[in-house]
Amino acid sequence: MKNVPKAIVVLWIGLLILLYWPLEVRAAAIQENDKPVPIMTWEVKWGNAHDRGFISEAKHYDEVWERQGIDKLENNMMNPPSGSLWTRLTIPEIQEDNDAIRFENIKGQHIVIYLEDQKVYENYHYNYDNNAVLLPLTMENSNQKLYVWAENTDGQMGIYGTVEVGPYSVLQGEFMRNGLLDVILGATFLFTALAMLSCTFFLGKFYTGLWISLIIVISSIGTMIITYSPFLYTFYQIHGNLYSVLFDLSMLTGMPALCYFFEQVIGSGPYRIFTKLRKFQLMYSMVAILALILYFVSSGEWDLFYVLLVQKGNGIILVILLTLLMIGTVTKALQRDREGILLAAGYGTFALVSIAELVFYYQRNGMYHLLWWKWAIVIFIVSLIAILGNRFAEKHTKVIEYSKELELFNNELQRSEKMEIISELAASVAHEVRNPLQVTRGFLQLMTEQEDSKNKGYVRIALEELDRASGIITDFLTFAKPEFDHIISLNIADEFDHIEGILVPMANLEGGKITTDIPPDLWIRGNSSKFKQAFINIIKNSIEALQGSGQIDIWAYAQDGTVKVHVRDNGEGMDEEALVRLGEPYFSNKIKGTGLGMMVTFRIVEAMHGEITFTSTKGVGTEAVVTFAEFVE
Repeated sequence: MKNVPKAIVVLWIGLLILLYWPLEVRAAAIQENDKPVPIMTWEVKWGNAHDRGFISEAKHYDEVWERQGIDKLENNMMNPPSGSLWTRLTIPEIQEDNDAIRFENIKGQHIVIYLEDQKVYENYHYNYDNNAVLLPLTMENSNQKLYVWAENTDGQMGIYGTVEVGPYSVLQGEFMRNGLLDVILGATFLFTALAMLSCTFFLGKFYTGLWISLIIVISSIGTMIITYSPFLYTFYQIHGNLYSVLFDLSMLTGMPALCYFFEQVIGSGPYRIFTKLRKFQLMYSMVAILALILYFVSSGEWDLFYVLLVQKGNGIILVILLTLLMIGTVTKALQRDREGILLAAGYGTFALVSIAELVFYYQRNGMYHLLWWKWAIVIFIVSLIAILGNRFAEKHTKVIEYSKELELFNNELQRSEKMEIISELAASVAHEVRNPLQVTRGFLQLMTEQEDSKNKGYVRIALEELDRASGIITDFLTFAKPEFDHIISLNIADEFDHIEGILVPMANLEGGKITTDIPPDLWIRGNSSKFKQAFINIIKNSIEALQGSGQIDIWAYAQDGTVKVHVRDNGEGMDEEALVRLGEPYFSNKIKGTGLGMMVTFRIVEAMHGEITFTSTKGVGTEAVVTFAEFVE
């Protein structure tokens, strides 16, 4: 799941390159003599109140035609005396039979086109009034009259945009480019949403709400781009009403999901404004969807609520919504939040472009075809996916951290259980074993005076082994009762003066050297004898690891309310497996070692509320770091 958002982004970039590359190559291949010829002027007249788009209505010669053109487009839209408009233009000289005429946009919900007396095109849909039209022509159509009848309940009608005559293949390329590209882009969004939906089952409960809301937003935007494209209304015009319903429904569905996504990313905001905005948008969308269904089922008869909530109110609500979300996004980005910065970059681009186009659309009374929002939204969706991908990456990192912590916890739990078992055994057995050992040692000492020289050697060995057994029992007792009866303030330098006096001769005997660098003003709380015992165990292990020669460095310092003591040697070192098991009972690198000495060292440091860590490299050496809380009088 971690790589899903990144793969989707790469897929989008690849598809956009594939979309544009063939079109640019094809456009470069158009020869100079194949360029379309624009038609700059035509004639218009207003229809009567009862016109239905019949050619006989256009040929009432008693009515005056007014000369119009590309420079007077708005006259066709403003304050019409009736709900329909006739436009008449003359086809220029056609050089070949494979020519065509292309209208960039004919405004009107109901469009009928005649070539002389023959109907060549008709299109009707209740809520979409932007019509791109491409009609084939032959040489016989040269200098013929072409009549366009447009009807619109909103009063906006007639030719809007360029009118061109030229080779059919060239005009079809432009025609397809302006429409089919929208369909492919929208289909890309829908495919992305479908791919994300298929991955939902593998998410568990991680960010399911964000994931589902993003799927709804992406699928809604994809549907809006497709159903807003002139391509469907031109080639599949029979379903025009359905496209309009799907467009409105997608917008009303996507807006609450968008509010929810933003609420999860930027928070509820001051006075929970974004939470309230999301709830308001949800309620508004539900009521507007009911009005849309009522309008569609009644075939446009019950249009009051639809006009107020969907056609008029929805655009205003959308502008307010985009503005408020933009303010929240910028505020989040100013806090140097990474998700806020991503959201501000993507959403800022989309919001500014969308608001500008909506304002321009209303300023021109709907005489503007919304275009750039479709491309700005690509940047926005990429930023949303990046935000979600960032959250998945953070979740993955946290899972790894939790796994490591759980492993450490399990290891510590196993160690604690082992220590508990040994502690119970030590407490119950140590005293009972020590007494017979002492009695046996006393009798062996008496026997030493009566034995000959040969048997004295055996007795001496027996006494040494008894002393070693007694030392093990002492370690058991120390482990079983790590609490100290006498807790005093310890000066680290003074304690190590005693330790050096004991261990420096031993190090010299083994061919090693001990150096210390301990300031005189380091104090901790603890038991002096146990402190010495712990560090004697650590340093003795370092001496034994030197194997005849080497260096042992000991230094200490205060840091952030703690005292750290380092013991480092350049002996044989340990591998990772041995380092992990260090401190376990009965684990030792020494031939006769029991592992109890280091186990007791860990126990003493723990009882003094300290911490001990080891780092080691095989063949390089080992370093122990013991940390205690600093005591300040």
